[in-house]
Amino acid sequence: MSELEQQIDRFLEELKRENASEHTVRNYGADLRQFLEYFTPPGGEPPAPGSIDALAIREWLGDLYRRRLAAVTIRRKMAAVRSFLQFLVRNGVIEVNRAKLVSTPKTPKLLPRVPSAEQTNRILDQLPASEIKTKYPERDRAILEMLYGCGLRVSELAGLNMEDLDVAGRWIRVRGKGKKEREVPIPQKAVEALEKWLAKRRPAPGETAVFLNQHGKRLSDRSIRAIVKRYAVLLGGDPSIHPHTLRHAFATHLLAEGADLRAIQELLGHARLSTTQKYTQVSLTELMAIYDKAHPKA
Repeated sequence: MSELEQQIDRFLEELKRENASEHTVRNYGADLRQFLEYFTPPGGEPPAPGSIDALAIREWLGDLYRRRLAAVTIRRKMAAVRSFLQFLVRNGVIEVNRAKLVSTPKTPKLLPRVPSAEQTNRILDQLPASEIKTKYPERDRAILEMLYGCGLRVSELAGLNMEDLDVAGRWIRVRGKGKKEREVPIPQKAVEALEKWLAKRRPAPGETAVFLNQHGKRLSDRSIRAIVKRYAVLLGGDPSIHPHTLRHAFATHLLAEGADLRAIQELLGHARLSTTQKYTQVSLTELMAIYDKAHPKA
């Protein structure tokens, strides 16, 4: 194994020790292996870490542009390389992080698409009477109610354990990005859906996850996304709705009803208030649309 390959493995192990999310470790690992592959000649060895200069990184970046990758994808790949080279600097393998000399593309500031409260509730209210054939209707309803009612990320919902629930007190403990914990209240409808699912829950031996698959094991992020999309299409006719859409709806609808922005920040688990402030833009955009449609002088 080459030195560059060894250092990538060490870097990923450090990320795990620092409690980086599985999603981050998986994506950074894939990005760095592609980076390694780009600089490895056919049948040859990859270069030594110290020989990759800013010009080489710009050449690699140019290849990403030629492949027409989205700006957000290119930014993530650059972030992975920057973090990796900084790891090498900290460990004395190289002297300078040359990736810092290379600029990355700016991503367009797109507002998140948010369904109205009426659209969201139309889907949720149809769930109990839905004729969609599924083995676990109680589980599926609890998943959608928790995503919208608590504003959880899909990874946070999948990671919930029984010990994190206080159904009687209507609270859950959530492990967010960087393994940071927060407490989030559960609204009454979500409590009712959760209680019905827990009465049906049949875990495999030793399994502590709240939401289970057909084998009694923890339900994956991918499976939760598929469940949400299925109901969004069949009940709402909208294939663009996904778990994060419901998180956006949670924040936007709270803000529209007068909730404090810092309280929403706490509920969402955002490290920076600026991240939460994008929802004020969504509300203003909706307000302007209503104004343009209804005002006689618009």
